[in-house]
Amino acid sequence: MILPDYHIHTPFCGHASGDMKEYVAAARKLGMPEMGFADHLPLFHIDDRTLAMSHEDLPRYVDRVQALREANPGFTIRLGIEADYIARHLEDVARDLALYPFDYVYGSVHFIGDWGIDQSRFKFEFERRDIDEVYQIYFEHVMAAARTGLFDVMTHLDVVKKYGHRPAADISNLYHEVGETLSKSDVAIELNSSGLRKPVAEIYPGLELLKIMRSHGVPITFGSDAHKPSQVGKDFDKLRGHARAAGYEDYVGFQGRERVPRPL
Repeated sequence: MILPDYHIHTPFCGHASGDMKEYVAAARKLGMPEMGFADHLPLFHIDDRTLAMSHEDLPRYVDRVQALREANPGFTIRLGIEADYIARHLEDVARDLALYPFDYVYGSVHFIGDWGIDQSRFKFEFERRDIDEVYQIYFEHVMAAARTGLFDVMTHLDVVKKYGHRPAADISNLYHEVGETLSKSDVAIELNSSGLRKPVAEIYPGLELLKIMRSHGVPITFGSDAHKPSQVGKDFDKLRGHARAAGYEDYVGFQGRERVPRPL
């Protein structure tokens, strides 16, 4: 069985290419049972149209997904969104999320303060900071995001490793704390293949972290983080193997913010 891809972006975010119908065509060609768009919710702390869609485009994005559903009868297209965790703007994010019938909401941590940790233009900042402390703060943000109740899934769980920086200390206790928090908060995680296309050349999350998530009973879903049609479903064979190596036997889909368990 082909796995569904729930993490597909669109040109609305300012850094993806291709028409949305091309992403649908790519998913259908692969034989996916369903797919889901999950573009970037507008940001509130900065105005950067290269990072996320504008506030004016949010309803247009939703309308476009709904139009694609109508144009593709017999094929399930989920309406998802990826929302950044910014502590001082949680009420703004909650307000936007309540406006539309999303099937699922991805939570992501891309910022530590004003530092965009996954942006190449700011990667020099890693050389100026204590990496152990960066990991600690990053995962504290992940746990805080999970506790908000705003998100169904935390995406690219260890994206902090994107440029290959690793902690010197053993942080397995921190990973267990993350797993316990996600489990108690009833939040799933995503296996994201885009890390294989980044400098770290590794799936998000890494196997050690994924095994710990499994030990806490944290559910999984799958995403390519596609920013062009050719990336839809990319390396999903490796994602399946990664999940099984960690001991997973099933995954979850989503409909109307409710989880739907499925065998792996």
